[in-house]
Amino acid sequence: MKMKELPWFNRPGYKLEKNGAGSLDSAELLAIILGYGSKKESVLELSNRLLKKHNLHNFENLGFRELVEDVSSKKDEYVGSKVKAMKIFALVELAKRYNKLKNKGFKRSISSAKDVYDLLVDRFGSLKKEHFVCLYLDTKNNIIKEEVVSVGTLNSSLVHPREVFVSAIRERANSIILVHNHPSGSCEPSVEDEKITSIFRDGGELLGIRLLDHVVISKKEFYSFKERGRIIG
Repeated sequence: MKMKELPWFNRPGYKLEKNGAGSLDSAELLAIILGYGSKKESVLELSNRLLKKHNLHNFENLGFRELVEDVSSKKDEYVGSKVKAMKIFALVELAKRYNKLKNKGFKRSISSAKDVYDLLVDRFGSLKKEHFVCLYLDTKNNIIKEEVVSVGTLNSSLVHPREVFVSAIRERANSIILVHNHPSGSCEPSVEDEKITSIFRDGGELLGIRLLDHVVISKKEFYSFKERGRIIG
C-alpha cells in the first residue's frame, strides 16, 4: 500500500510524533529512516521486504553493493538505492556504537527537572492520555532504569508505591524521580498529584530510597515539586 493511501493517523511520522518511537514496528521505523520508496513500491513495502529477507541483525553482514541491489535492481534507481543503503549502514553503525557505550557503563545523568523534561518531552509531552513514569537512579543520579508504571488518569489507586519500590529494590536504586504528563497542557499539579507525591515521599523515607522529585510535563512546560520547595531533602 502506498503511503498516501494510508489513513493519516496510521502513517509512521504521525504515529511517532503523537505516541513516540516505541509505538512503531521495525518496518515503520526503517521507513522513516529511508524516507521514500520508488514507483515500484512504497517505502513501507520496501522496509517490510528488506526486513523479511534480512532481519535487523543481518544488515551489518551485507556488502554495500549487495544491499544496494536488494533495495532496487533497476539501473535508473541506482543513485537513490545507494542513498538508502548508506542510511541503513549508518543506522547499523550508530546502533553498534550506542550498544558499546551502554556496555561500558554509559548512563544518562539527571541534575535538574529540566534534564527530566528534555529526556521525556518528545515521547510523553503530547500524549492524549496520562502516563506515569518512574526513573530509577544510582548514587550519582545516573538513570539505571526508566519504567512506565501506568497509563490513564492519575490517582492513588491506579499508581501504587508497592510496584515502584519493588522495582527500585530489584534495581538497587538509590533514589527515584516520578514523572507524568498532563494532556491538558497545563502543568499545575492537581490535589491527586500532591497526594501521590506525599505517599511516595513517605514510602521512600521508610525504605531508604529517596524521592528526588515529581515532575509534571506537557508539550511546552514542566512543573517540579522539588524546585517549588515541595519535596524536602
